[in-house]
This record gives sequence, structure tokens and C-alpha cells, in this order.
Amino acid sequence: MTDNGDTTSIEITAEEEGGRLDQTLAARLNGPSRSRIKKLIEQGHVSLAEGAMTDPSYRVKSGDWFRVELPKAEPAVPKAQRMDLKVAYEDEDVIVVDKPAGMVVHPAAGNWTGTLVNALLYHCRDSLSGVGGVLRPGIVHRLDKDTTGLIVAAKNDQAHAGLRDQFDRHTIDRAYQAIIWGSLRPLVGTIDAPLMKKETDHKRVVVAQRDDHPNARRAVTHYKTLKRYGDLAEPAASLVECRLETGRTHQIRVHLFHKGCPLIGDAVYGQGRKLLAKPEKMEHSENITKTVENFRRQALHAYQLGFRHPISGKKIELESTFPKDIKRLSQLLDSL
Repeated sequence: MTDNGDTTSIEITAEEEGGRLDQTLAARLNGPSRSRIKKLIEQGHVSLAEGAMTDPSYRVKSGDWFRVELPKAEPAVPKAQRMDLKVAYEDEDVIVVDKPAGMVVHPAAGNWTGTLVNALLYHCRDSLSGVGGVLRPGIVHRLDKDTTGLIVAAKNDQAHAGLRDQFDRHTIDRAYQAIIWGSLRPLVGTIDAPLMKKETDHKRVVVAQRDDHPNARRAVTHYKTLKRYGDLAEPAASLVECRLETGRTHQIRVHLFHKGCPLIGDAVYGQGRKLLAKPEKMEHSENITKTVENFRRQALHAYQLGFRHPISGKKIELESTFPKDIKRLSQLLDSL
């Protein structure tokens, strides 16, 4: 039984007689916790033929028939929070934020506060109310929690619809810079590989084995190598630019992993990689090696964003420099 508006009936057995109502129902129902069941009882969602049972401590009797209603869960309403925002562009219709690492874009289980949405609700005051939905007011696209860089949000319904249309038609210009293990071959190219949620772990994304898999979604990433670090014959790492033709969850991270060059610091798709240095440079590289191998997040930065202003039609083009941690990572790799 789940929080989807389900209703069920339960008959108490002889073995269950004498038990507390909340404990008994929690043991019989698959999913809701005892505390959730207790609240449902107190709110009148559990009943016998005589009517609602609002006492969680009621001692059940053999043969009791309980009707249990589990109302559909209502999404929590995000609260405005005062947080520092690095604003790259803002007018009465749109705002572009240079998102820091560690900030989740919109509230979800485990992250109801401290998100970009919470910060925007405070920064924009009432202008975001209801734009694009309760949990995602103003949000048109997203960046992973540990991906830094430019993200645009709408301040009103008209702007939201205009930006949404541009994303749907893939006319938004989005470019990322990433530091990856090794070097891509060829140095410039396109990764056209459909993506899907991993069937045994829906938090992970994989390249679909077949283009016609029912869960596969087309995903295209255009890339070019900007710099190679270390020995050019066998680079330890590379700086690459990625431009999205589509915008799937974890697209860049999974596509680069698929090519054998995962992002440095990617705890999901890049674990276990080691930095190789020539023997004569090993002593010099020891501290660098530790720093690179222990980089604390995926080295991915959304550095360019271009779009048509959804109201005026003016072309907006923005660029963001590397945050301090990725800049330092690049400098260390330059010394190999």
C-alpha cells in the first residue's frame, strides 16, 4: 500500500487480538510506517462499521473489519530562505544564477531546504509563486547537485512557457567544461548513445543496449578537447568542452564514462581511476596525485548559456569562469 490514494480492508485474526490498532495495521500494511498509520488514525482515515476509529491505542478484536484510506500525499510547499546567490543576469522576467557546488536545484526527499528553489523564492519574493508548479517554481532545467555553473529560471508564466519551448526545441545553447581521466579519441566528436535508468538502480543512468529499448531516450553530446595534461602520447587527463543537443539526466557524465574517460571526482561513474605519472616525475607528482584522486565532486562546470529572451526576443549570452576548486585542479594537472 502506497501514498497514492489507496483504500483497503483488513480483518483482524485471532492471533492479532489485543494488539494496538496502530501497531497491528502497520504490521499488516506494506509500506506506511507506524507513525504514518498513527496520524491516519487520528485524522479519521481508519474506520469500523460503527464509524471512524481515532484512537491509535485501541485494542483490536478478532473479526474486526477495518477500512483504511491512505490519501494521496500532498507535496510540501518550499519555504523561502535567505541564501547568497551569485546572479549572472536578472530582469523582471528571468534570472540566471551561477550555481555553486553542493546546492540541489529543487526540493525533494532528503533536500527540502537549502535548494536553489528556496533561495529563489526569497530572492524573487512573490513573483515565482506558482510558476511551473509547487515544487519547481520557475525552474526550466536543472544541474546536478555537485555540478556548478549557469542555470536560468523564469519569474512569470509567460517567461516560463517561452523558455520551456526553447528547451523543448533544443535551441538553448548550453556548453560545459569538464576535466576527465585520459583523453578522448577522436579529440573532437559526437557521442550519440541513448540513455535509460539502470533497471536495478534507478539512481544510475546507463547507455541502452538497444536503441529500440522501450525506456531508452535519445541523447547526443558534442565534444571537443581543449587541453591535454601530462604526456601527450598518453595523457593523464584532459579538459573538454561538451555541448548538449539533448538534456538527459547525467548525460555528460554517462556519455564520457561510456567513452572510457569519466569525469575526475565523479563518485558514481568515475570511481577507482588512478593518476599515472612517469617514474622520474613520481616524487613531484605525489601530492598532485592525492589531490586529483581525492577530488571531492565531478569536475563539471556549466560555463556558457545562451537563449532568446522569452519576452523581448533579445539574445542573451552568458559565460562563467571556473570555480576555485576546478581552477586549482587544472593548475595542478598543468604541472605534470
